[in-house]
Amino acid sequence: MNDFWKEFPIIQQQLNETCELIKHQVKIRNKEIEAALVELTCSGGKLLRPAFFFLFTQIGDEQKQDHQQLIKIAASIEILHMATLVHDDIIDDSPLRRGAVTIQSRYGKDVAVYTGDLLFTEFFELLADTMNGSDFLHTNASAMKRLLLGELDQMHTRYKKNMTISDYLRSVNGKTAELFSLSCLEGAHFGFACAEVQRLARRIGRHIGIAFQVYDDILDYTADVKTLKKPVLEDLAQGVYTLPLLFAMQKSPERFNNYLEKGAAITTTQASEVAQLVYELEGVNDAKAFAKRVTEKALTDIERLPDCLGKEQLTQLTHLLLQRSF
Repeated sequence: MNDFWKEFPIIQQQLNETCELIKHQVKIRNKEIEAALVELTCSGGKLLRPAFFFLFTQIGDEQKQDHQQLIKIAASIEILHMATLVHDDIIDDSPLRRGAVTIQSRYGKDVAVYTGDLLFTEFFELLADTMNGSDFLHTNASAMKRLLLGELDQMHTRYKKNMTISDYLRSVNGKTAELFSLSCLEGAHFGFACAEVQRLARRIGRHIGIAFQVYDDILDYTADVKTLKKPVLEDLAQGVYTLPLLFAMQKSPERFNNYLEKGAAITTTQASEVAQLVYELEGVNDAKAFAKRVTEKALTDIERLPDCLGKEQLTQLTHLLLQRSF
């Protein structure tokens, strides 16, 4: 995290404080699980969602802001994200997350389920502490519901041979874009920005979240295990058909039929052959072009924000996400 945020020293300091609070929140009697949660939070992750939260607080009225409240809200956002990651790893039977052995792989699925549930309770505890009496309690509950519905949408379309780009975007809007949107909106709201900035923040976060997920899906086809810090082509093997594959399938569906009919029985060699087809049919390039278009929408809205350091750094960070290899 430190190397990534070295060009953003204010954000880096705020994220360090957020990590320290999360470490405090996840203190439990089981020290092995506690250590695994701390590792998940602060070792490999970039904490992008709380970072976008803090960037939007810079566009508000600093004189009115409660620093400790902001740190707690940022921690709540990351803890909610952590909970979904722990549960995702259970569903996907993932051995690695950010280069480390997953909780479900190390301790078993039963322990991992309860660990994810524990993180949800920590999320609600922080909300109760920071937003009691605020409409944002309902906003967070609605966001969490949409996030989980997005995950259910993805599960519903696993191994779906006739999956559409609309199916994919419906899932992404929930499981990834919703939390980015919430992060930006909450940063603007609790940073005391005006209503127009809050409206833009919600939309900017959604576009950034969609683009971020598309780039993540591209990496499944382009990165190696060392770079990705998890198994490559894992989505394909799990029946999660993402945008590079969907774009390629639009051009020549018959070339994929035999592979996709195998479902969960697809071999590593066959998955690699699918990846080669995706390359040949420009699926990766088409997905990159789509992500670039969505990112440009975010940048257009960022340009409409009031001039300040936060706006400059939002622009810089959004451009960085166009070149991500993590």
